[in-house]
Amino acid sequence: MFALALSIGVLGGVATWLALSPLAGMVTIWAIFIAWGSYFHNGADTAALKNTIVCGIFGSILAGIAFALITKVGLGQGTPLAVNAAVWVGLAVFVLVMGATIPAFSVIPSAVYGFAATAAYAIHAGPDLSAAGNTLAMDFSNPVLVISLSFIVGALFGMVSGKVAAMISSHE
Repeated sequence: MFALALSIGVLGGVATWLALSPLAGMVTIWAIFIAWGSYFHNGADTAALKNTIVCGIFGSILAGIAFALITKVGLGQGTPLAVNAAVWVGLAVFVLVMGATIPAFSVIPSAVYGFAATAAYAIHAGPDLSAAGNTLAMDFSNPVLVISLSFIVGALFGMVSGKVAAMISSHE
């Protein structure tokens, strides 16, 4: 446990520095840690790395589609935002769960983490969902891009922290 705590503690500091300095605006530290935890929850092996990244990005993309529909399509004039959002999110989450019938998207919790992290990032500007409209942008204002990159970084940090902990443990 000491080796794992040391490894995650040191690498957690490195990840935080990266998220707040050279990669600021490109990743979020909280999404990195969500993916890091997902990696360990998924088994901390090669399959866990793949599943965390692929399923997390799948969930993120579905959240991006939902928020694009909420902000760009809507359900008609006069439909309250809460109703519009509930319908599109409900449909996107239905697709997310049904997507698990495809082996590459079968780890539903990781897909939900990606969806939830993207939704949180998209709505952080306020209840009017003004930042959510960026889910179609081709730059780092797009929550899907930021969260997907964060999931890749987090899963990789999970893998590295596990390997470093194993190396430390073998020298104790």
